[in-house]
Amino acid sequence: MSDTVNLYDAKTQLSRLVDRAAAGEDIIIARAGKPIVRLVPIEPVGPRMPGLLKGLIVPDALFDPLTEDEATHWE
Repeated sequence: MSDTVNLYDAKTQLSRLVDRAAAGEDIIIARAGKPIVRLVPIEPVGPRMPGLLKGLIVPDALFDPLTEDEATHWE
């Protein structure tokens, strides 16, 4: 269930609203009764997995100099 909060009230209660969102509650912030943003918790990022790119082959052509046409796009 989501709770709608007016923008003015959200400014005065931001810490409380963030705590509620972090606990899993969906908070909608509205301006003049019109919903404008949703305050939701971010998904936790898991630990990095070493070796995910093991076996990836980078072609030698990747290191070739740019052609004149390609180089003009970088100037």
